[in-house]
Amino acid sequence: MPAALNNTQLEILKMFRNDQSEEELQEIKSLLVKYLSSKAVAEADKAFIVKGYTDEIFETWKNEHFRKVS
Repeated sequence: MPAALNNTQLEILKMFRNDQSEEELQEIKSLLVKYLSSKAVAEADKAFIVKGYTDEIFETWKNEHFRKVS
């Protein structure tokens, strides 16, 4: 059973009822990726502050192996 479209998806469909050129489609995709990535970075920044992470913690994590052996 296919999932119903959410409000955001419906609004985007309404905005782009007419065909877009391939170039315009790529521009739209790029804008959406930039928007979503900026939101992800903002959330990560918030978590960084709330959890008290430091640059030293991230440097340590870069050198650790988090793989679990069963």
